[in-house]
Amino acid sequence: MDKVRAKAFMGSMVGILNNGAISMMLSVGHRTGLFDTMAGMGPVTSVDLAEAAGLDERYVREWLAAMSSGGIVDYSPEGETFELPAEHQALVTRAGGPLNLAAQMQYISLLGQVEDDVVESFSTGEGVPYSRYPDFQKLMAEDSKARFDAALLDVIIPAIPDAPDMLTAGCRLADVGCGSGHALIMLAEAYPDSSFVGFDFSDDGLQTARDAAAAKGLTNLEFVAADAAAIDRPDEFDLITTFDAIHDQAQPAKVLANIHNALVDGGHYLCVEPKAHSALADNMHEPVAAFQYTISTMHCMSVSIAGGGEGLGTAWGTELTTEFLETAGFSDIETVEVKPDRTNTYFVCRKS
Repeated sequence: MDKVRAKAFMGSMVGILNNGAISMMLSVGHRTGLFDTMAGMGPVTSVDLAEAAGLDERYVREWLAAMSSGGIVDYSPEGETFELPAEHQALVTRAGGPLNLAAQMQYISLLGQVEDDVVESFSTGEGVPYSRYPDFQKLMAEDSKARFDAALLDVIIPAIPDAPDMLTAGCRLADVGCGSGHALIMLAEAYPDSSFVGFDFSDDGLQTARDAAAAKGLTNLEFVAADAAAIDRPDEFDLITTFDAIHDQAQPAKVLANIHNALVDGGHYLCVEPKAHSALADNMHEPVAAFQYTISTMHCMSVSIAGGGEGLGTAWGTELTTEFLETAGFSDIETVEVKPDRTNTYFVCRKS
């Protein structure tokens, strides 16, 4: 028994307990807009902040106590004022775009809703179906919107060989697992001479996408309800994209084969997947490894298993992703760095 190690572990456990609680309060601060309201206000009392945010002062005061004791905001006992430091603002406000980690904290509360189901799955070996995550589509849409707004047109699309020129001249692009369709809507606006198709199985997501496209009067895109493993559109598209859509599929190999089949000869595929290695040993010192494996256990792996799939998991990694792409028939596989998106690896490959 190493007493020094035991004492250090106790400190770690207390830290985890506090940080787990703070993660929920960070989510609350994001959802209520309190961080956005605080940004740039300088020192402020709970009364003034509540008034500015249009919220109840008692709740705001207790939230501020959690945020100050957790080191998120600064507290001055003399005037009982609170301030969101300039150095913290990009990481907790919507102005930070993809850097806004407060938005990511929403996953903790969301996954807590299915803890009972996941605990049962440890005994049964069965998964938790996608239908048990009613808000997951909405949260993913918010997450991806920040990424697309920051990088889609200027960084992500130019990473695909010849894509900007092809889209300007007019071509066909599909997004498999399009969710609420924000990426396709941006592309349809930017490239009116091209046509776009989004595939997804979520009726709610597709309806949101259709409503948004109709509101903008876009006629060069459509959204199709389809299981990615059942898409049969041979030689139809010049470009295909997937954004964090392959690893939680029940039949990822089949989906990739369908994507390969749907491309014209020489067409390019952009496959975006969580940044990780395939071996646990190689992930041990990655900053968000624990978060990825938790997300995998509580959602990605479990959803795949619930559909009768193999449960690749969130951190299936670069090495295994490359193997799957090669097996599906893709060539010239390269990984591209997209600096505004630090959580994903971008695989660009071609149908030869």
